[in-house]
Amino acid sequence: MLAASARRVAAAAAASSSHSRLANQLAHALNPQRWIHDRNKKALELVAKGWSALQEVDRVIDYADRNDKRLIPLLRGAKENFELALEIDNMNTHARLWLAKMHFKYHVPGACKAIGAALLVEAANMGDPDAQYELGCHLRIENDYVHSDQQAFYYIEKAVDQLHPGALYLLGAVYLTGDCVKRDIASAMWCFHRASEKGHSGAAIAYGSLLLKGAEVPEVITRFNSGKSPSTGKMRKRPIQQDPVKLAKEQFQIAAEAGCDLGLRWLKRLGDYEKQQEQPKQIQQ
Repeated sequence: MLAASARRVAAAAAASSSHSRLANQLAHALNPQRWIHDRNKKALELVAKGWSALQEVDRVIDYADRNDKRLIPLLRGAKENFELALEIDNMNTHARLWLAKMHFKYHVPGACKAIGAALLVEAANMGDPDAQYELGCHLRIENDYVHSDQQAFYYIEKAVDQLHPGALYLLGAVYLTGDCVKRDIASAMWCFHRASEKGHSGAAIAYGSLLLKGAEVPEVITRFNSGKSPSTGKMRKRPIQQDPVKLAKEQFQIAAEAGCDLGLRWLKRLGDYEKQQEQPKQIQQ
């Protein structure tokens, strides 16, 4: 009798489990977008956990040996979170990128540069601008056996198309120096200008320095700045300020706000210059 009761309970539990699975499958079929959203959300949570662990590693790594065993739990935890994120959402480019960085940069158990390179290429080909920029930088490294400049520019330009600030700055530097391309100051200034708008301190310093050296603001920038406001759709009432010193000061201010010491030094130098210019005027008055 007890055996029969146990069989009935087991059968009921199996039926309930079967109904639950069918209900979940039906819910996924009827509302696939919600299921995809939940999956993506879980993957992003895992990426955030992995990124948080790496931030802790970066915080102390300058004060510890790179092979310090105390860092291994954090590195292993970050790696596992990124791998789990990829298992949940194989299209997650952030997990791919950070996992690639772990194979390249960190002394994590099981690190392999070949795996890192494969993950980085996959993320770049999937359209992630950060991955495209990272891959372009890796390919720009001189190699006596591989001529990879063309591939490097391909990925850097892909990142530039998405207005990645680092890629814009790098492409601007290439145009400024004429490295592998025809030297083009106007194109360099456009790249620095767009990167500066996104808070890139190096681009802001470069753009401001070029202005102080007498480089003219390209027409494409002045036309863009004097057009319609993207927020209101109305024409901007204030014309673009063409004073190179004031324009440069704005750029150095951007760099200073980003924490760049060179931006602060440039602001101080310009402040001293303005004081020197005001002294003769005060004497004449």
